[in-house]
Amino acid sequence: MESFLENKDIVIGGDKVAPGQEKWLHINIDRLPTGTIIDIPIYVVNAAEPGPVILIQAGLHGDEINGIEIVRRMLQKKKFKIQRGAVIVVPLLNVFGFLHFSRDVPDGKDVNRSFPGSKSGSLASRIAYYYTTQIFPLINFGIDLHTGGARLANYPQTRFTKDDKDSKLLAEIFNAPFNFPSGLIANSFRKVAYTKGIATIVYEAGESMRFDHSAIVEGIQGIQNILAYFKMAPQSSSGKDKRPPSIHLTQRRWLRAPTAGMFVPKVINGTPIKKNQVLGIVSDTFAKYVKEIKAPYDGYVFCINHQGVVNQGDALLHVGTEDLA
Repeated sequence: MESFLENKDIVIGGDKVAPGQEKWLHINIDRLPTGTIIDIPIYVVNAAEPGPVILIQAGLHGDEINGIEIVRRMLQKKKFKIQRGAVIVVPLLNVFGFLHFSRDVPDGKDVNRSFPGSKSGSLASRIAYYYTTQIFPLINFGIDLHTGGARLANYPQTRFTKDDKDSKLLAEIFNAPFNFPSGLIANSFRKVAYTKGIATIVYEAGESMRFDHSAIVEGIQGIQNILAYFKMAPQSSSGKDKRPPSIHLTQRRWLRAPTAGMFVPKVINGTPIKKNQVLGIVSDTFAKYVKEIKAPYDGYVFCINHQGVVNQGDALLHVGTEDLA
């Protein structure tokens, strides 16, 4: 991690936040068909003392509301009153998706597959473009808050970029129950950040359009751990040292539906599993057949599909292990 010698003015959308100031800013994106202007609200705290500039963002997918709630609670409890460095807080990036209870924007495109974007492109591409040009030049590190998609419930976990020691360190400091390296997806926020030398982690917890209190609490604590590590804020009384270290998963595997039917999990999310343990069953509606889904190795389950009716090949359980040796 680099040293930081001074804090500079933070300028977003033509508005300036000088060292020692805090302010709400906005990036204007587009307007609804009714003419209502849609912009991205951004809260900036720029401390007087030098330190890193950290981006904390939620709502890149509009239906992933746990991250939005993490940021809302931290804003409400004034958890971003930092002593050094700066935080750029984006409570809700994909406003359009949020309004439509959707992962995507109204034209069906995924903002997180549209980076670095284009000023004259699709709505998703324009959001990515303004974000890339306005935010990326300012930050040293990023925390991107997500949930599982559809009915996929992720147990709290952080994902970092393989071979990026800074993002791995951020994941360890965040100290979610699980962490593991994850590949870079083309045109994603994390991929473009990586190409610009900005270490980022993704916090995944819970499922879309459903609050998960424990996942929200874990996320708040993880952000506080990072702020405390950089001496931007004091460690909270329920700090990192009171929680077990994050389990680093070296191998992961999706277990998929062997046939269409009704999926019934037989395991609790986030718990250890043993090789050949029955983790769930898929049965037809008339109980004429039952297919068991067994653990491929000793390890942990950290994502469960809550969709009761599944098709062959659907992802049902995400499992991982610390070491196959």
